[in-house]
Amino acid sequence: MFCRFAPVALLSLLLSAGLLRANEDDLRLALPLDCTPGRDCFLQNHVDHDPGPGARDFTCGPLSYDGHRGTDFALPSLAAMQAGVPVRAAAPGRVTGQRDGMIDRRYDPDEEARIDGRDCGNGVVIDHGAGWVTQYCHMRQGSVLVREGQRVETGTMLGLVGLSGRSQFPHLHLSLRKDGKDVDPFAPEGAEGCAPQGAPLWAEPLAYTPGGLISLGFLDAVPTFDAVRAGTADRRSLPRDAPALVLWAFAFGIREGDVLRLEIRAPDGPWTAQDVTLERTQAQLFRATGKRLRQPLPPGLYTGRAALIRDGEVISQKTGAVQIRAD
Repeated sequence: MFCRFAPVALLSLLLSAGLLRANEDDLRLALPLDCTPGRDCFLQNHVDHDPGPGARDFTCGPLSYDGHRGTDFALPSLAAMQAGVPVRAAAPGRVTGQRDGMIDRRYDPDEEARIDGRDCGNGVVIDHGAGWVTQYCHMRQGSVLVREGQRVETGTMLGLVGLSGRSQFPHLHLSLRKDGKDVDPFAPEGAEGCAPQGAPLWAEPLAYTPGGLISLGFLDAVPTFDAVRAGTADRRSLPRDAPALVLWAFAFGIREGDVLRLEIRAPDGPWTAQDVTLERTQAQLFRATGKRLRQPLPPGLYTGRAALIRDGEVISQKTGAVQIRAD
């Protein structure tokens, strides 16, 4: 049965009261999709541990939103979603629910009737026994491969990551419940003093990343945010008489006061650089730097670097390149 994402005040109270406890017999979860976090996917949101109207993740960071009940594994672009990223069972169990057929489209509040309470979109529910249940949401239309009552093992392919239901970006939302109560696999006993309580439930260590760079690329103009999110804003080569040379960077988990450093180097040395101070906390954003070209560029390989700097330290960086053609 698919649930609407409800507020988590009860979850937070149970966690803080110590009524949810981890032990040696707790479920262990494998990574529920085929990707490498930090390389071709990233953790955008965690369980909300704020019992009030605000939101905070298990470290007191902003990687959550009010009432969020699971862990969001995000893809870098719509192009990555369209290429196909398998969703896999995080542990053995039996399928107790599934849904398919909802379209993959970024949610808009004006489309509430289209969602009609089916926030999870296309997805699967698996009962693992001993009161443990996982739910996999926002899967791609037509991709769900399992049926109700089917036995699955750890790693069984369930379908593909999508954009169905109440979703703003392509991702897999994984919810974990024990005896009907939500559990954060990063902090199964809650969070006290901004520190997780209880051993994480991941079978292999899964790091918390407080924000970082998703992608970067070169273009001959400042791209639109839609093009950046779609994965269509990068060019591997440009003509030497292009109207401009622009480096853009796409980031998540931004905090007020972060600095995004953007640098372009020509074949013979530095070409342009800019430090952008980010003025507010945001889930995702992109920024760009470059120059309009009044004369053709010398051909060769131009490289770009983006660095996200927090409190004077680089917490994430990426590099890229574009070939300026002689023709």
